[in-house]
Amino acid sequence: MPFKPAFPALVTVVLLASLLSGCEQEQAPPPAQKPQVGVVTLQAQPFALTTELPGRTSAYRIAEVRPQVNGIILKRLFEEGAEVKAGQQLYQIDPAVYEATLKSAQATLQSTRSLAERYKQLVDEQAVSRQEFDEAQAQRLQAEAAVQSAQIDLRYTKVLAPIAGRIGRSLVTEGALVSNGQSNAMAVIQQLDPIYVDVTQSSAEMLKLRRDLASGRLQKAGENAAEVTLTLEDGSEYRHTGKLEFSEVSVDQTTGSVTLRAVFPNPDKVLLPGMFVHAQLQAGVNAEAILAPQQGVTRDQRGRPTALVVNAEDKVEQRVLQTERTVGNQWLINDGLKSGDRLITEGLQYVKPGDEVTVSEASNVATDKPTDAPAAGSADSEEE
Repeated sequence: MPFKPAFPALVTVVLLASLLSGCEQEQAPPPAQKPQVGVVTLQAQPFALTTELPGRTSAYRIAEVRPQVNGIILKRLFEEGAEVKAGQQLYQIDPAVYEATLKSAQATLQSTRSLAERYKQLVDEQAVSRQEFDEAQAQRLQAEAAVQSAQIDLRYTKVLAPIAGRIGRSLVTEGALVSNGQSNAMAVIQQLDPIYVDVTQSSAEMLKLRRDLASGRLQKAGENAAEVTLTLEDGSEYRHTGKLEFSEVSVDQTTGSVTLRAVFPNPDKVLLPGMFVHAQLQAGVNAEAILAPQQGVTRDQRGRPTALVVNAEDKVEQRVLQTERTVGNQWLINDGLKSGDRLITEGLQYVKPGDEVTVSEASNVATDKPTDAPAAGSADSEEE
């Protein structure tokens, strides 16, 4: 049987195998490329920790003007809403009755004084007894006291301003009858320069601050610890700086908060009693603060703040964070990130933990310096 016809078939098989092998080589996918991410290298830095607290303004001094004698108001001698000086006359009460009382007391004093002087000469001559002389002296002293009392009552018919400040509207008019000891004030004077700002801080926040200072996590703020700045109701910054004067010695049982009082200069009378303000107090200095861009912080399904970082092997790791507050466009991190970590802020949607990545410098972050950023952001602590 001839062998020749089998050779063409063998050649055909070899050619087909070569063609199939070439097709497979052409259709094989190229090797996968590593995803590229942009990172920010975190650095520890000093940060002045401040607390923003709500508060209200109150007058430095308040005096409710009330009459000290009975009588009819004859005149009002001030302009409502004006500045008054201490000792300035505000009202005139009818003095007629008190003038007559003073004259009567003066007449009695003159009579008793003459009698006491006459008895003084007679007692030496034993013309009157020592007892009669002592009684005459006592009557003279009583008459002098009556004159002084009448003079005081007459002086009180001129109602004077007890303090300097701005006086409000008059609560009585000419012709009104006023009496000593009445509950209603005639007018109210408030000293507005300087002015108090009372703010409230929860006792829990105060305890946390003291623990951080005691543990060394925070350092004392130093000379600026007592300085306070204000943000007004319209969002503008008050141009004068105040000083913290004292904190209340007890906790309000209904709110669980402590009242802090600061005093501010108010030469232009911008601050009025009862205004709502926000006060910024410097609590301490964190010498090793970690500030992370907000673009690199997300939340997981449980609502916890998380971040993706690139480790030394260029692989992605997920970290669960503890954040304290916002500082401009950054988060102040309590735990979860450290100095030197490479935080991913670009390409987050293309990677997951465990991926090997190509690293470049992030271009979507322009971090604010802590000294330039608003020092007080959200004061809510978020923990794992």
